[in-house]
Amino acid sequence: MMDSLETNGTTAIEQTSQQPIVAETAPIEETAESTTVSTPQNKQEVLARAKEIVASENPIDKQEVEALKQGFYKFHNAEVAQARQQFVDEGGNSEDFVPELDATEPEFRALMQIIRDRRAKELEEVERQKQEGLARKLEILDRIQQLATTPEDANQHFDEFKQLQSQWKEIKTVPAERATELWKNYQLYTEQFYDLLKLGHELREYDFRKNLEVKTRLCEQAEALQNEEDVVAAINQLQNLHQEWKETGPVAKEIREELWNRFKEASTVIRKKHQAHFEARKAEEENNLAQKEALCTEIEGIALDELKTFAQWDEMTKKIIELQTQWRSIGYAPQKMNTAIFERFRKACDRFFEQKSNFYHNLKESFSQNLAKKKALVEKAEALTNSTEWRATADTLIQMQKEWKEIGNIPRKAAESLWNRFITACDHFFEEKQKAEAEMHGEQMSNLEKKKSIIESLKGLAAENDGKDIIAKVKELQKEWNATGHVPFREKDKLYQQYRAIVDELFQAYNNSQARRRLNNFKNSLAAKAEAQGASLTVERTRMMRAYENLRTEIQTYENNLGFLSISSKKGNSLVDTMKKRVDRLRNELTLLADKIRAIDEQLKKGEAE
Repeated sequence: MMDSLETNGTTAIEQTSQQPIVAETAPIEETAESTTVSTPQNKQEVLARAKEIVASENPIDKQEVEALKQGFYKFHNAEVAQARQQFVDEGGNSEDFVPELDATEPEFRALMQIIRDRRAKELEEVERQKQEGLARKLEILDRIQQLATTPEDANQHFDEFKQLQSQWKEIKTVPAERATELWKNYQLYTEQFYDLLKLGHELREYDFRKNLEVKTRLCEQAEALQNEEDVVAAINQLQNLHQEWKETGPVAKEIREELWNRFKEASTVIRKKHQAHFEARKAEEENNLAQKEALCTEIEGIALDELKTFAQWDEMTKKIIELQTQWRSIGYAPQKMNTAIFERFRKACDRFFEQKSNFYHNLKESFSQNLAKKKALVEKAEALTNSTEWRATADTLIQMQKEWKEIGNIPRKAAESLWNRFITACDHFFEEKQKAEAEMHGEQMSNLEKKKSIIESLKGLAAENDGKDIIAKVKELQKEWNATGHVPFREKDKLYQQYRAIVDELFQAYNNSQARRRLNNFKNSLAAKAEAQGASLTVERTRMMRAYENLRTEIQTYENNLGFLSISSKKGNSLVDTMKKRVDRLRNELTLLADKIRAIDEQLKKGEAE
């Protein structure tokens, strides 16, 4: 019973450097209060701190990086809000405000990317170290288990056992999910070894005594931490004490339970202070959140439509400024809600001041602004009156007419004259466009008839039996086709498909005719070649077979490449067509070669028969 008490206390979970445990209690989490870096007060300090992190080789604190990011955009948004208010105060319309580019934002984003990349590498390295630590600890456990099962050799292996313990202590990180199992097995095999160990009494007592000195010191240090005012610093130091406790060997059985209880009680006191501290802080943050939500609700509940006079707006402005002062006096809300509640409050304030700005300026500026916009549209329309870029200009004028309707009223004395100028410019352009399109349509209809005539001529060539000059005639008709201009858009594709089909048919027929002629000539030459050269036919056949295989390989290569080509563009489509034609020509050559090889085979059989 006494042997297991210290084990149960110290081996609840073996800790990693990320999540240490105090005795049998719940994990002690690292918090943002452990960071000693002061909070930046402006964007320049945020950038400076980010540069320090990039330049430093220290591990990156995720919470600090997140705080820097939130702080940067908090200052950035505040500057934008201030610039907008200044723009409004100087007589501008809030809706027309365009913030200037923040010269520091690209630099900040670049620094954040470097930090993110480095942190990813750090996490990768930590995981690698954990896996290495796991593998090494498993090796140590296997060896200690072997030593703990051979009592006759225990004395001889004591030095090796102590070395294994030292190596175990040096390994600081392992995967959290394996930590408990590893530590329990380590304690089990270690105690088994000590129980089997046949050392001399003095050596065993010396080892126990040294461990007792270490653990007594750890108890005293843990008890002294109870007076530490900084609970975060105390809990971090306690984590180190627990790590050292676990790495220290056992003491005599009769004092193990007493010593562990002493250490555990001191740890519990510190843990409770730590827990109480953060519970109090959490309660304070929740109270701050409730106060801030109340301020948001109060501003959002203001009926802006009921503010009709300058005096009412001024009185409400004083109230809003008072609420903003109250907001600044309230501390932070919980981290997960802090940004959201600030955005809500800022949005409510922006809404008020935007409405106020609109009230002050809309009445006296709306007419003059609308007048300037419509004058600009008139001048732009008059500049486009004689444009011949029909489609682009028509789209522009139609969009301008939509803009004209969306622009509000202008002074009555200028409204009629401006409208007459604007509509006159638009009408003139569209009348000229209609005339041009009528002329273009007539020309395209003429081109349509010419191209239909060319197609009929090509069809007539296809019906001729004599193909002696047919290709020359086809090429002449192709030149005539290419020289003929555009046809109506709706007829273009269908007409071209007809043209392409008859041209391909003519060239295919010509190629087939040429192939037959070449094959007949080849057959006629075989008999003479066989009588004159004899065995040379076999050599010729071998050469043709090689050419045949090479053609097959080339065709296969083209077909494979066709599978990877995209025809989403005109250029891609043209390339595909070219390659397909090339494949068709190669296939014709392949067919001709096959026919020649068969002719040689027939000639060789005939020679053998003779």
